[in-house]
Amino acid sequence: MKTLICGSMAYDTIMVFEDRFQHHILPEKIHSLSVAFLVPTLRKEFGGTAGNIAYNLNLLGTDPLIMATVGHDFTEYQQRLESLNISTRYIRHLNDNFTAQAFITTDLDDNQITAFHPGAMNFSQLNQVEEAEHVSFGVVSPDGKQGMIEHASSFVKQGIPFLFDPGQGLPMFSGEELLNFIEQASYFAVNDYEAQLLVDKTQLSIEDLAQRVEAAVVTKGAEGSVIYTNNETIHIPAVRAENIVDPTGCGDAYRAGLIYGITHGWSWAKAGRLAALMGSLKIGHRGGQNHHYSLVEITTQFRQHFDLDLYT
Repeated sequence: MKTLICGSMAYDTIMVFEDRFQHHILPEKIHSLSVAFLVPTLRKEFGGTAGNIAYNLNLLGTDPLIMATVGHDFTEYQQRLESLNISTRYIRHLNDNFTAQAFITTDLDDNQITAFHPGAMNFSQLNQVEEAEHVSFGVVSPDGKQGMIEHASSFVKQGIPFLFDPGQGLPMFSGEELLNFIEQASYFAVNDYEAQLLVDKTQLSIEDLAQRVEAAVVTKGAEGSVIYTNNETIHIPAVRAENIVDPTGCGDAYRAGLIYGITHGWSWAKAGRLAALMGSLKIGHRGGQNHHYSLVEITTQFRQHFDLDLYT
């Protein structure tokens, strides 16, 4: 049985600003903001939430399915996925559109300013969850708005538990719409900023929202993460990274570890620790998919950090 990841496939153009945004953005002039950042470092990467999660699940030895809409410029990405033996069966090509594009500027404090062109992602509702075979777990991650709504509903109709991971798509939805997602989902995961936005929109605390799912996860970067489940609060420590290079895709790597733990019936404490390790392994590399670890290496590091075996 497989995990179906509904979400974005994107090309990321990542630029590094060799200073701090705070030195160049004047709070008293925010109403007339006009700034330019010199970015001597630029690179293009394979990205998108669905692509990044699938990449990390593939590192963990699983065979994920991606459901996404892409454009006429997807050929290079398609070839990459095929070289990694990641299925492209449920990726729909729309030749009149570009594949989604993210333009990310990162400063020396790892703050990010992102511009995002959705392109073919706007038509994600053309994909139907019902078409995917042998699916036992689902993910609804940032995608076209209507697609996210329909995919969540379809998972419920199919009796498939799913993780709601709104990410940067969260601002698209009203409080009522977000509550509807949470009522349908088995789990939801957000970072601490998204958690506050979720609270503001729904007028409910994270603890209250967690009562509506089997588990709610809030990641807090270097402070670790918190899992709320069964009236219990589980604190997951962060894994200290050997090198902190680029935060792009760390949340997706974390979610892959979490999904692996859920689908293998692990305790939340163990699943959260694998998630933390995957995020730490990613942050030492540029881009969302440039960290290369064998399953043996991941297993060894998991044992070294937590004195736990990946398979017991």
